[in-house]
Amino acid sequence: MTVQDVRSFNRFYTNVIGALDYGRHLYAPYTLTESRVLYELAHSPRTDAADLRTELSLDAGYLSRILNKFEQDGLIERTPSERDPRRRRIALTARGRETAALLDERSRESVGALLATVPADDRPRLAEAMHTVRTLLSHGRPPRREDVVLREPGPGDLGWIVQRNAALYAAEYGWNTDYEGLVARIVADFAEDHDPHLERVWIAELDGRPVGCVMCVRDDAPGTARLRLLLVEPDARGLRIGDRLVEAVIGFARDGGYRDLVLWTNDVLSAARRIYQRHGFVLVAEKPHRSFGADLLGQDWRLDLHPSQE
Repeated sequence: MTVQDVRSFNRFYTNVIGALDYGRHLYAPYTLTESRVLYELAHSPRTDAADLRTELSLDAGYLSRILNKFEQDGLIERTPSERDPRRRRIALTARGRETAALLDERSRESVGALLATVPADDRPRLAEAMHTVRTLLSHGRPPRREDVVLREPGPGDLGWIVQRNAALYAAEYGWNTDYEGLVARIVADFAEDHDPHLERVWIAELDGRPVGCVMCVRDDAPGTARLRLLLVEPDARGLRIGDRLVEAVIGFARDGGYRDLVLWTNDVLSAARRIYQRHGFVLVAEKPHRSFGADLLGQDWRLDLHPSQE
């Protein structure tokens, strides 16, 4: 393979996906780079400029101009970072979320139309070829945190949540099919009736495959959201995926006007409990119970989304 071979492929692929055609309906009125920044903000709701520079390898001045444009367009708001007062937290406004969702929908439709031209029998070959390119050009390096994308569920993802919860908890804790039934009911209730402004599912994706998930749904108590079904695949642990998923729920619940966020878990899930504690959840109640074929200690945790400043 020569340099010319790679350049030829690059020209071919950018033409196929329309990356250089800024007059297309796909990105308008934003450029491909601006659309990518919006995508990152939509899928990492609690971030700052330094995070974006690292994840996208953008020049600081160029990124600053993009963010200034977004702020002028009413797409983002900047507030002091809770992690470091010297930094500014960047979050999408309601208009920003709508814009990001529209651009994402256009992109999905464009890629879907492209895949529709590929015969079904050839799609596994295409997927394998794309995986091979990514693997070879990454020099065999292990996955990085920035390789993980948080996105909304697509077709089949809700079924994946049920299947992976059942399989992982059976393998790691010996839980029986009662747990699978519980997860199936939770997912079915969400799929059949949910308010997208107040309830949401996130899928963590790595190298084109789902490796984690979490849900935010309305609780029975007024003004309260509930975090459910946090899961990270074993081979993807250590990339801070669980923290990012919980951060996404907290940011969404706070922006949605909820007063507090609650969750129910069991004491055997020690890794998940450590994540909850890191993000300020407080244990409010414990109760032993017999469920899923095991003797467990159930725990209720709560996070005040708008703590008093006094």
